[in-house]
Amino acid sequence: MNTSLYYHSLARVAPRVFAGLLGMTLLVSTASAKKKFDESKLEFIDNGTIKLGVSLDLGGAITYLSKSGRDKNVINNHDWGRQIQMSFFGGPVPYEEKGQKPKKHWAHIGWNPIQAGDDYGNGSQIVEFTKKETSLYLKCIPKQWPLNNIPGECTYESFVELKGNTVEVKCRLVNARSDKIQYPGRHQELPAVYTNGEYYRLMTYRGDQPFTGDKLARIPKKVGGGFPWKYWLATENWAALVNDDDWGLGIYKPNNSLFIGGFAGKEGRGGTHDSPTGYIAPLHTEILDHNITYEYDYSLILGSLDEIRGYALEQVKGTKPPDWKFVSDRQHWRYQANGGKGTDAGWPIKGHLQLDLGEPGIAAISPPALWQAKE
Repeated sequence: MNTSLYYHSLARVAPRVFAGLLGMTLLVSTASAKKKFDESKLEFIDNGTIKLGVSLDLGGAITYLSKSGRDKNVINNHDWGRQIQMSFFGGPVPYEEKGQKPKKHWAHIGWNPIQAGDDYGNGSQIVEFTKKETSLYLKCIPKQWPLNNIPGECTYESFVELKGNTVEVKCRLVNARSDKIQYPGRHQELPAVYTNGEYYRLMTYRGDQPFTGDKLARIPKKVGGGFPWKYWLATENWAALVNDDDWGLGIYKPNNSLFIGGFAGKEGRGGTHDSPTGYIAPLHTEILDHNITYEYDYSLILGSLDEIRGYALEQVKGTKPPDWKFVSDRQHWRYQANGGKGTDAGWPIKGHLQLDLGEPGIAAISPPALWQAKE
């Protein structure tokens, strides 16, 4: 059955938090952990407050961030799945190409091109790079993480600018997949952030009084083995990994409350090439069409916990109900159906969503949206 879903006729739908586990590289030993990138191919920008470096060996992933004049990198580079980088997930699951199959422990992650490179230690190819004193632009062809030297049928672009103690980043995925199937939406890391072992205290706000100075919360390290990360709703749209002095790295993602993160390894120990690491990723659940152009932006804040939260509070003065308008994109909505999957007419979105409902029981599922009831 075909129908059109217009923005002015939407019913409110409760968000679903879980959309398939992300595959994280630190859960098993990787071949790329045995390699070190060529530091002569790092490109730096410095505004006198902070210094940032990207590796042209690793698709332009952010591999270095410190205070200016202080050579103490907060970014973890244990393997090519760490860094601060772009990473997207799609179908099919498992993903196979050119006769290659993923190792058993990577079969669950499916289609997963990442900016830095692959599990076998092959770096992603830079195809364009420009740099100014405090900003840079780069474009790369990412590698399929679980396969050996297989480029993704897509490009990643990053626009990076330093402002005070923050890094303002805009990212773009341009898909050109030969597989034209519309796969179900999956969690997307927007972006993936990995810090060194010193920054082990994962802090955020997840209460019901955001932007009021209410008490912060620490997300404790998971114990007992297994999947090391936790999901939560960051109601001020930020999280941070800090050391014992409440100093470290925060990320703010506009209009994004679903986060994942945690810490793996020995707390408080380890440098940039060591295994212990903290992890944060703002998440949206997205359908990635074969020809989609998908953009997002985020801010990194290097400083004290008060400075990190203060930056987030300056960006948003309060909460308000969502106003979803499906003019040119899906507004982070996805579909789920009994006995199969719901689909729409595909990309580009032309003023509304045209759904193929398939079997009875389809649900159109919104992203998490939080606001005060009095609004």
